[in-house]
Amino acid sequence: MYNVAISIFSFFMHMIAPFHKKAKLMIQGHTDTFETLEKKIDHNSKYLWFHVASLGEYEQAQPMIETIKREKPTYKIILSFFSPSGYEVQKNNTIVDIVCYLPFDRKKNVKRFLDLANPNIAIFVKYEFWYNFIHGLYLRKIPVYLISATFRPNQMFFKPWGNVFKKILKYYTQIFVQDKESKRLINKQGLNNVTVMGDTRMDRVIKIKEAALDLPLVEKFTMLKDNESILVAGSSWSEDEDLIIPYFNKHAYLKLIIAPHLINEEHLKQIESKLKRPFIRYSQATEENIRDFDCLIVDNFGLLSSIYRYGQVAYIGGGFGAGIHNLPEAAVHGIPVIFGPNYHKFLEARELLNNGGGFTISNEAELNKVLKNFVTSPEDLDIAGEKAIEYIYNSAGATKKIVDKIAF
Repeated sequence: MYNVAISIFSFFMHMIAPFHKKAKLMIQGHTDTFETLEKKIDHNSKYLWFHVASLGEYEQAQPMIETIKREKPTYKIILSFFSPSGYEVQKNNTIVDIVCYLPFDRKKNVKRFLDLANPNIAIFVKYEFWYNFIHGLYLRKIPVYLISATFRPNQMFFKPWGNVFKKILKYYTQIFVQDKESKRLINKQGLNNVTVMGDTRMDRVIKIKEAALDLPLVEKFTMLKDNESILVAGSSWSEDEDLIIPYFNKHAYLKLIIAPHLINEEHLKQIESKLKRPFIRYSQATEENIRDFDCLIVDNFGLLSSIYRYGQVAYIGGGFGAGIHNLPEAAVHGIPVIFGPNYHKFLEARELLNNGGGFTISNEAELNKVLKNFVTSPEDLDIAGEKAIEYIYNSAGATKKIVDKIAF
């Protein structure tokens, strides 16, 4: 059944590729993968293969990649992506030795990929459960690890019909999970190849914070008058903006920095159409005019992680859709984080809610309640910010612990 599903998915992607940009990039990328490996693999070197789905998972892999390059310099590194949005951003990555797509998980692709790459060790990140690849590594006695993983009772592994997926778990040499509940769920399947290690992304966001850019335009925009506050809305979608912007329009005390997840002209104009107070795009702002506006729309990539430090509160988008974006990236700056209701599969969201550094909202009334409390009780704002950064630093250190457990 699994192989049939993969074949159908592969056929569908080939069919829509002429009409769908991401599908076209993926199909072409799969073709290029084998050519890349044939050209670049040095058969006299040892290889460690990292596989990630997209950019978020790469953020979890990067601390380990950097540590291994530093501590185990004899290893070269292959980095594969499933998503075009990840590969296209990182295809010129200079930290690793080879970047490629992961071909569809069909047995012939697995054999060809592993024959060419011949990795000494494989590391998959978080949610990457490709049966044929994992089984192929297992049969070749190549150690394969899963890092920064989380498991929930409603996942396929724990369903009565999920036996084929349960098999995947036993093929991993070791599964490094973020929390005790994940370990308990796997142990209940009679498996003991699981260890609680935490999330490597915490190490990554601390490093990003330490390398944060100075942004003179943002700094000038955030020079506040009495009783003003800055809300940074990061990675927002339309559903998030439909809550944030009406609140901003009605509350003169609030200045808004909004960095949408999708930066294209259509979405930017959609945001602008909702604003009733003075706004300017980052690309059009100057140090001379930026103080004339109440809302700064960030239409540049790569600035958000540095912008968070200029805010008093962060709203993180995605919680009204498939899931929340990068909460730790904001929380590491010691500001409370607000997010939508679809947070349950994100451990960091649940933990931040539990420790008082995070707040979830489902409508404008709930957003109003949280922000009003921060205005009327500044001490609550300070405490929430302290709790947010406390969670990040208390959760750090997974990278070193995992590297020490890998059988190099």
